[in-house]
Amino acid sequence: MTATDWNPDLYARFRDLRLQPAFDLANRIGALPPGALCDLGCGAGVAGSLLRDRLPGRRLLGLDNSAAMLAKAEATGAYDRLEQVDIATWTPEAPLALIYSNAVLHWLPDHPLLLPRLAGLLAPGGVLAVQMPHQNPAPSHRLWHDLVERHFPGHFDPATSPGILEPADYFNMLAPLGELSLWETDYFQQLPPEREGHPVRLFTSSTFARPVLDALPSEAAAELCRLYDDAVRHIYPLRADGSVLFPFRRLFFVLRTPGM
Repeated sequence: MTATDWNPDLYARFRDLRLQPAFDLANRIGALPPGALCDLGCGAGVAGSLLRDRLPGRRLLGLDNSAAMLAKAEATGAYDRLEQVDIATWTPEAPLALIYSNAVLHWLPDHPLLLPRLAGLLAPGGVLAVQMPHQNPAPSHRLWHDLVERHFPGHFDPATSPGILEPADYFNMLAPLGELSLWETDYFQQLPPEREGHPVRLFTSSTFARPVLDALPSEAAAELCRLYDDAVRHIYPLRADGSVLFPFRRLFFVLRTPGM
């Protein structure tokens, strides 16, 4: 089964929860040298307006590999230019003041090569600001892999899932490249009640679980969702109003290159 494009509407169901880390990352950028800004992996453009407000008067580029997401980003009117590209190999026309990447780079492999390459696209004193989920060890994510292996063995390889290194690995990789700030935050998210399915399943199926579900025929994918709903309710129990308290860990770093 071939991978599908992103579903912007499903992703946007939890827009406010996903936007808070984007704000937190933007608030740590600091001063920038002259040059354009890049929202790398801009998705539906949820960070476009906050970057425009936080850093006015700059040319803002939005890059993503999803046509469906870029169509949503264009509707925001926040970007000067949008491009559908492979962000792992893309090169800008001129060095950038900022590369901002919120919840994207965990989808790309080989960070020891990728991140120094991105830092090399910056102007002197430019900033690489990144946020990535660090949730793979949590039950919400492990459960997808456990269930697909138990009930549909051979259909999906967990090694192909998005994931990141440990914080110390990023520190060792990036600290020699400039001034580095690195931190993690646990967000205790209250997911709203859902009429169909457990809220944690709806949250994860729009992102982390996409490769798992794409690997299965439609009937098997539906059965896996049912199995996940049944199992996850014991781990993340519903509150009296049907909502769920869902802890979610994210890793951040802001790297400023020398020269400013």
